[in-house]
Parts: sequence; structure tokens; C-alpha cells
Amino acid sequence: MSRQGFQPAHRLIDIASAVRTDPNLSRAALAEVLARHGEGPDDLTEAAFSDTGARELRDAATGMYAILTETDTDRAALMLNGLLAEHAAAPRLTRHDGHPWHLHTDHGDNAGWGNWFLASSALALAQILSEHGRITWGACRATNCPNFYLGTGPGSPRRYCSTTCASRARVAAHRRRSKEDPRT
Repeated sequence: MSRQGFQPAHRLIDIASAVRTDPNLSRAALAEVLARHGEGPDDLTEAAFSDTGARELRDAATGMYAILTETDTDRAALMLNGLLAEHAAAPRLTRHDGHPWHLHTDHGDNAGWGNWFLASSALALAQILSEHGRITWGACRATNCPNFYLGTGPGSPRRYCSTTCASRARVAAHRRRSKEDPRT
């Protein structure tokens, strides 16, 4: 978690990428990702975050793939509206486990992990889309990379999850061009 509070869009990207890499990601591995994004140890015990909760979270992450790979802004907005209508409730500010005040849009403190993840992720992407007026996320275009990315900074839109993937893709394209025309 950053010092500025929760960043549910980054949490979405990390969890969706992890689940896309390993569709059967263990409860313990998911708990590690959640802990890196500010979930407290009490919320991540086996009693609070069970195998059922982990399955709900994996299913919810998989359900976000369609939005994370959508390239049409209007279609993404419609998809986000659908998720918000189905999974979000009236927003409320909450403060728990020593965290600062933050926004929740799930169906209450007893909402399942899937509902919580879908509601908070849809709200985060909707805020980004409304702020930037376009999709700033996507699936990494590097060959064999399962990761998603979130680009919210200035400049041209991102296409890769990291500089490593971008460099690999540039080198592969250069080699391909060199093979096709040895004069390049």
C-alpha cells in the first residue's frame, strides 16, 4: 500500500496478472498479493480469507480480463457500468485496521471477496477512465507475457507491462526486420 492510501487499480492489475499467470494461484499466494496492497494480517488468516474466498477472488479476477483487454472506450465504459450496477452499493467512507479513511463500494463489511474485488476494481477503473477520457490499461503486448498494465501518466499510451517487455519486443522486431531485409 502506498503512503497515499489504497490503490485498488494497482491491486487489480497485480491480482489479475498473478491469476492469469497461474489460474490456480494458491490462497497463500493471493494473501501475499493482498498484503502488499495493504490488507491486514487479521483479514488474511485462513478463517477470514478461506479457500472459498480465494476461489471467489480468482473468479473475480478472471471476470475482469474482458475489461482489462478491451480497447474501445465506449465498450469499456458500458462494461464498467454493468459491474458497478451488479456489484457496487452506495459508496461509504470507512476506516479500519489502522488504515486511513477510504472509500468502499461493496455490499458491506460482510461482502464476499469476489464482490469486494469487483466493486472496488470497477470503481477504480471508472475513475481512471473518467479522469483520462480513455482506456489507460491493457494486456501486455509482449509475446508470451500474461501481465496487465496500468498507465496513468502523461505521454503516449502504454503497450507493455514493463520496460523489460518493451525492450524485448523492440529487439525481436529489429531482428525480424533484419532477417527480412539484411540491409537494415
